[in-house]
Amino acid sequence: MARRAKITIHPDFPIGEISPRLFSAFLEPIGTMVNGTMFNPKHPTADEQGFRKDFIDALKKTGVPAIRLPGGNYVSAWQWKDSIGPKDQRKVHLDPAWFQYITNEVGHDEYLQWAEKVGTAPLYTVNLGTGTMQDAMDIVEYTNHEGGTYWSDLRRKNGHKKPYGVDTWYLGNEMDGHWQLGSWEKDPRGYGVLCQETSKAMKWIDPTIKTAVCGSSSPFMEHFPEWDEKVLDECYDVVDYLSVHHYHSAPPGDLKCLLGGALYYEDFINTEVAMCDYVQSKHRSPKKMMISLDEFGGMIRPNSELNPGWGRYNMARVHYRVDPKRKYIRHDPDHMDDRAFPGGDMEHMLSMASIQLAILRHADRVKIGCMTGGLFALCASNHDLVWRTASHYAFMQLLEHAKGISMQTKVDCETYDMPGYAIDDTSQYTGKDGVPYIDCASAWDPKSNTLSLFVINRNETENYPLSIDLRGFTGSSDLGKCTHFEIASEDISLITNPEDDTVFAPKKVRGTAIKDGICATHVKPLSWNVITFPISRSKK
Repeated sequence: MARRAKITIHPDFPIGEISPRLFSAFLEPIGTMVNGTMFNPKHPTADEQGFRKDFIDALKKTGVPAIRLPGGNYVSAWQWKDSIGPKDQRKVHLDPAWFQYITNEVGHDEYLQWAEKVGTAPLYTVNLGTGTMQDAMDIVEYTNHEGGTYWSDLRRKNGHKKPYGVDTWYLGNEMDGHWQLGSWEKDPRGYGVLCQETSKAMKWIDPTIKTAVCGSSSPFMEHFPEWDEKVLDECYDVVDYLSVHHYHSAPPGDLKCLLGGALYYEDFINTEVAMCDYVQSKHRSPKKMMISLDEFGGMIRPNSELNPGWGRYNMARVHYRVDPKRKYIRHDPDHMDDRAFPGGDMEHMLSMASIQLAILRHADRVKIGCMTGGLFALCASNHDLVWRTASHYAFMQLLEHAKGISMQTKVDCETYDMPGYAIDDTSQYTGKDGVPYIDCASAWDPKSNTLSLFVINRNETENYPLSIDLRGFTGSSDLGKCTHFEIASEDISLITNPEDDTVFAPKKVRGTAIKDGICATHVKPLSWNVITFPISRSKK
């Protein structure tokens, strides 16, 4: 039997306000994500634009707040002006990022109109690789200006009379990456100056917008965080977010490393926050720079051959390849392969949810969080169907309950050590000692008078008795009530059957009770838990 675990939450220790866009998604036309899942004119549910209505309707029900689009590496060669107007007059280009043809059947207007149908806010990434400042100014004018100019009138002519009102714009994608077309890896100050002038010009076109400047593509970058500091030093006063990315990998079968990956996100966020505050002090600015973690994920990856002797890690050496055998692919929306993730649904859900909890614990500074694969997590799909996996249910519970103010949660439980490991030359991890088996975060929503606690049990075998100390809330008249839902499975490799997608639907845990301000319950091995408490006021 495991030693009991204890969580303490006190109303006097808030972290910060939770942004409505903290749990959002990321969309990039890689493979069949756009051509097949989002767009398929031959699908039985296709609408007049060729969009799959089954996918739209399913996403609309989730209420996903925002989606970053249309990429991704893709945008650094995308010429948006060739993607508007009559489809038979649009230009077809090559996409050197992903070795595919850009047919532009789904273009600038289609992306934004699809977002309107889903009922989500588009977070738009402009091309600052091969694109120019003038292109960025023109796209804001086309998208957001009422009318009376060439670009805004062209939008009206193309069938959208009202401005789209896109409010958040990303100034390129992963501009520190050697793999990026038009990379600024060797000239961070040059990119910072470009962002200074581009953000300023875009805001002169539409003063209501916010902009995000690229920080590091990964904490593994050789120049991290020095590159970020040099960029931000040039444009701190005219941008609103620092856009950063991170992907965590663990070898097959090592669930402790997979779920412990959230600690590396903590390190990454803390480093970026410290760097932002350093630049703030240099500029003597009253503004706190907020962070957009707009690409993230946790995944299983087999170990690859390492290249010892290279010295300090260099991401360019790892990623930059010229393969004479590689051919460009033209994706047919009506012939899409089923998408599959290594491992079962529970592994994928727990990995991604643990990262989301790390983000929630930094809600004071992270204001946008776009899960890579978030659309599939919310709405799994293949050529014919859409359905709900375990990830859908956990994501939905965060959207429903992680509102208001993120609260500090003190955990006392058993721990384990993660030795250092290397997946390949890209993903190399120092060890972590004292990783708690209980991973958690909490949110206090004053609008609904609800305190919500989110708990992951990282232990693969132990069913933990759990006590939750809420005595700081003893002034609440409703403290004797609570609800506990769990997602758990004895078969961690289980994959949802599209014909019955309720197998991972949250189940109510019986026997959870509160006495004298202490809640007593238990959490199963490798489980996701949401425990809510109606609390009529936030503190004594």
